[in-house]
Amino acid sequence: MAGQGQGRSGTYRERNSTADRALDILALFDDERLVIGGQEVADQLGVARSTAYRYLQSLASSGFIEEQRPSGYRLGPRVFELARLARKGIGLSEVARPVMRELVADVGETVLLTRRTGTSVVCLERESTDSPVRLSYERGHILPVNAGASALVLLAWAPEKEVRSVIEASGLPRLTGATVTDADALLARLAEIRELGYAVSRGELDPDVVGVAAPIRDESGAVAAAVSVAALAHRVPEERVPEVAAAVSAAAASISEKLARIAA
Repeated sequence: MAGQGQGRSGTYRERNSTADRALDILALFDDERLVIGGQEVADQLGVARSTAYRYLQSLASSGFIEEQRPSGYRLGPRVFELARLARKGIGLSEVARPVMRELVADVGETVLLTRRTGTSVVCLERESTDSPVRLSYERGHILPVNAGASALVLLAWAPEKEVRSVIEASGLPRLTGATVTDADALLARLAEIRELGYAVSRGELDPDVVGVAAPIRDESGAVAAAVSVAALAHRVPEERVPEVAAAVSAAAASISEKLARIAA
């Protein structure tokens, strides 16, 4: 029994060792080394050339590398498939949050990531400052589609037929005296936002809050989400709006670019 247990343990350790060697070989590839040879692998791993070839053949049989005569081996289709799955697994929030944190540091205000779902807007992520001033928007918070900069940005690039359908379904509720509740006025506002490339709202969702939002686009160019700054109105006076709008627009463009790279 003891001998059998030792045999299983030894085999297990050997499998781990082989897996480690395979990973070591894959890690040898980089921008300057797209093809590797058997002797190079042997030298890098400190093993006999015959052992290096055994590892290479094992990787080749699994599709992780493929032989490129006469120079050696290059990465194979299985690696590309895994890379595709890895990119697919990266979500919007994971891409956006580092950029959102940079935007918080840049403007010193709370930053939100939002997405439209039918006739509502949901707050996906929030990055806050160390300021004692707190806003009520949290992850999972549902917002109306006709009030606030991020909501208007998410609606601005939708087809007019879709916008009218949303208007009819939502009823354009009034939240403050500044909320847009007239369909024609809202359509005109959305046209202005498209021309500017971003939205600014003052007191339309909350009386004392200003919002500045820009669209995040997916790989097809469609508006997929919005990134916005939400701040107490006195912290973003009119003269500061261009500065904040430029920072928000740059953040949205950065997130859009990262999403496009992931989808490529």
